[in-house]
Amino acid sequence: MSDASLDAALDAIAEGRHGDPFAVLGPHGGKVRTFQPGALAVEAVPQGGSPVLLRQVHDQGIFEGEVPEGRYTLRISWPGGVQETEDPYSFGLLLGDLDIYLFGEGRHREMGRVFGAHAMTIDDVPGVRFAVWAPNARRVSVVGDFNSWDGRRHPMRLRGVAGVWELFIPRLGPGTRYKYEIQGRLGGVLPLKADPVAWASELAPGTSSIVAQPEPHSWSDAHWIEQRGALQAPEAPISIYEVHPASWWRAENGQSPDWDGLAARLIPYVTGMGFTHVELLPIMEYPFGGSWGYQPLGLFAPTARFGTPEGFSRFVDHCHEAGIGVILDWVPAHFPSDPHGLGHFDGTALYEHADPREGFHRDWNTLIYNFGRNEVRGFLIASALHWLEHYHVDGLRVDAVASMLYRDYSRNAGEWTPNIHGGRENLEAVAFLRELNEAVRERCPGAIVVAEESTAWPGVSKPVAEGGLGFHYKWNMGWMHDTLHYMQEDPVNRRWHHGEMTFGLVYAFSEKFMLPLSHDEVVHGKGSLLRKMPGDDWQKHANLRAYYGFMWTHPGKKLLFMGGEIAQPGEWNHDSQLPWHLLDNPRHRGMQALVRDLNHAYRENPALHVKDADPSGFAWLVGDDATNSVYAYLRMAEGAPPVLVVCNLTPVPRHGYRIGVPFGGWWKEILNTDASNYGGSGVGNGGGVEAGNEESHGQPASLVLTLPPLATLILSP
Repeated sequence: MSDASLDAALDAIAEGRHGDPFAVLGPHGGKVRTFQPGALAVEAVPQGGSPVLLRQVHDQGIFEGEVPEGRYTLRISWPGGVQETEDPYSFGLLLGDLDIYLFGEGRHREMGRVFGAHAMTIDDVPGVRFAVWAPNARRVSVVGDFNSWDGRRHPMRLRGVAGVWELFIPRLGPGTRYKYEIQGRLGGVLPLKADPVAWASELAPGTSSIVAQPEPHSWSDAHWIEQRGALQAPEAPISIYEVHPASWWRAENGQSPDWDGLAARLIPYVTGMGFTHVELLPIMEYPFGGSWGYQPLGLFAPTARFGTPEGFSRFVDHCHEAGIGVILDWVPAHFPSDPHGLGHFDGTALYEHADPREGFHRDWNTLIYNFGRNEVRGFLIASALHWLEHYHVDGLRVDAVASMLYRDYSRNAGEWTPNIHGGRENLEAVAFLRELNEAVRERCPGAIVVAEESTAWPGVSKPVAEGGLGFHYKWNMGWMHDTLHYMQEDPVNRRWHHGEMTFGLVYAFSEKFMLPLSHDEVVHGKGSLLRKMPGDDWQKHANLRAYYGFMWTHPGKKLLFMGGEIAQPGEWNHDSQLPWHLLDNPRHRGMQALVRDLNHAYRENPALHVKDADPSGFAWLVGDDATNSVYAYLRMAEGAPPVLVVCNLTPVPRHGYRIGVPFGGWWKEILNTDASNYGGSGVGNGGGVEAGNEESHGQPASLVLTLPPLATLILSP
């Protein structure tokens, strides 16, 4: 390098615009060069040799000197003291060629352990290895408290065509706050960016990334992992309690619990209520609390709102010890445009589309991932696998799948671009979802992926090999909309809407469905489930109890958002805890007891769950009695007693109501939602009824029942 070119290179280093710092800094043919702006003096201390005082060769703080080849440390005199450290620019390449290749192909399934910031030891030197993707940047630097957030101090090395920047900074460790300072291709410095692959983040409203603890959690859930495939199969009872951790329960000072505090209260509650799973609204780090986590930016980091990543591992482990599965809401459809986030990450549309017709979601003012880009697709799949593998999570519920599948989702004509065939389907998103689900099946046996998909897209839960999207389950949004609409009608008018309760059975077995009464139904002016019910307070509770009875006996796995089990009267408020004081009221306490008993009945009676996805497990007995708003059906499974379900959805008791059944003999009343201990009127059948030999409804025997008002009966021989 000529003197003139060296001077230009030193100027570029000092001004933070050199794209290849390793070409200038570090050891070069017997010389060592280092940039330490503000230092009083710098010495290089060769291993086993005498210190060498480096001379200052640039007025901004670049020092140089003759140093014997081999390992050395830098002894830096600052106005406040002396620092001794290894030279970051004395280390060789960090990421392997295979890592770089797989990343470029979008097939690096363990991207989370390679990219981001990882405390490790290299050449016997402890420190932190940083790696980030920014292919269109002129310069990328690691900044933090350790270098006064000065982007000139630790510029990174670019790894060729992959666009990956890397740097090992000695003597940093877990807990270090950091971000990336990126100079865009046009030369301007962007707002500091959080690490897309950080394993930990600063507590909001802070936005820095945090170097996580490297020690893995010592898991004690091997038995659970071994059996969870059977526990989450279509034949298994799955009843999910959906939870927003920040507002389920709060301490007296109003603070949300950490993971350990949540485990101490939530797990015994979920277990006692008979739920099989807990599903958490997104816990991936997110900037705005009012998004409930649905606008995440840290797809590898549990939010700091509830403590450390290790705390989350303990929570999952404790759930498994108690026999509770853990499902996380996961959002690959879109991300917010906060300046520290993924948007325009290297000065270009990197994670998102450049064209707003493809890359901007107007409903949520968010950016849409570019699913056609290998690196973006690989980033998202690696995130999903990170939660399933590193944190032993049992399943992911994928949010807003419909918005991913259709290019014209929530757009008018002319506001979207067709696919290569001129259609509205997002072929890149379809390919991504299939690849995601295949990766989960291959790498995470027993784990499940659930689609929140609200359209009639065919084969959502059909295997990829058979042309489907490959999800294990799909939320049945149609069932939810139809049945809730029916239940909101005054019982006088329900006869005119009778088909809304039966229509779901037309397509109930076209997918492997979950029946969701989720958080989305109790926010934004929709009112709580209880408030949706017509009538006075008693009738509202009775309607809701009857509806729960219908839901828990209908084909499909179950999901209920927190607060529904205590008949919360007001809309869910994410800024406060659930109104637990309602349990002092017998009606609300009765609703809680009903949900608990429904869970147990669902789990203890194979007929109610084994054939949730098989039409041979369901038969209508009474589906056309619109005049009386009565429904009756059988649930069945081989080798198990059948279950008869009867719903009377008017406030009028029906006496002497005959219903055909397949067996004579005694039919026990397993559950009556009108029982007095649930807050009902206590009308019923004295615990059971003897079936006579009179044929009815195509069955060889029949029961003559008393149908309580606004109630669901569950009986079994």
